[in-house]
Amino acid sequence: MRLKSLMVAAAGVALLAPTTPSAVPSAAPQPAAGPPGQAVRAPGGNVRAADLLAAVRDCEPVSRGRFRSDDGTSAVIPVCGTRGAVFWTADMDIDCDGRPGRRCNEETDPLFSDATAYTQSDGRYLDSERLPYVVVPAASDLWNHREHGIGGGTVAAVIHRNRVQYAVVGDVGPEDIIGEASYATAESLGIRPDPRGGGTASGVTYILFKDSEISPIEDHAAAVARGERLARKFLGRG
Repeated sequence: MRLKSLMVAAAGVALLAPTTPSAVPSAAPQPAAGPPGQAVRAPGGNVRAADLLAAVRDCEPVSRGRFRSDDGTSAVIPVCGTRGAVFWTADMDIDCDGRPGRRCNEETDPLFSDATAYTQSDGRYLDSERLPYVVVPAASDLWNHREHGIGGGTVAAVIHRNRVQYAVVGDVGPEDIIGEASYATAESLGIRPDPRGGGTASGVTYILFKDSEISPIEDHAAAVARGERLARKFLGRG
């Protein structure tokens, strides 16, 4: 789990205004979700993990340098890009921030924060236990995600081994570290989601589709449907 500095938190708040959907009444559509702690699984589509991994085998760097996977590690991870997406392969640390629940709270996570950089349509912070989301580095001279059509609600395909999980960009982390996703994302990929010692040290590929914001951000069913379409297009099938 990574430390989130006050500077990073401020960066997340700064991004909130231009990217967060406007608040709507509480009667707004709710996300398709299972019981607390259980993410909705992506339906069986025709996009395989192996096909997506083959499509991102070659890297054309779009970042001005490389990122670290954790504090104290070497900076070896570039952000790569194509016309329609950006991607990287890294570890997965567990982001348990946002609305507290049975698995994500101050007792289970010593670095817990009750805020996320983006909020859902009713103004509440995101629920890491239920919503699959990924974390992007704060905008910096190293890489500014906003310059590549990436922001809150951007659709992502997250690949680990033979599984694909569609998610959205839901939080912002340190500007020089990459490789983090919500409790729900990890759980859906078969990765141990414990914020204290879970995650995986390598082998996770994150593909973020440019200009693909889902609104409301918590509508996971919409993220899955659009993710499948964008993944097929990315592979030249749509």
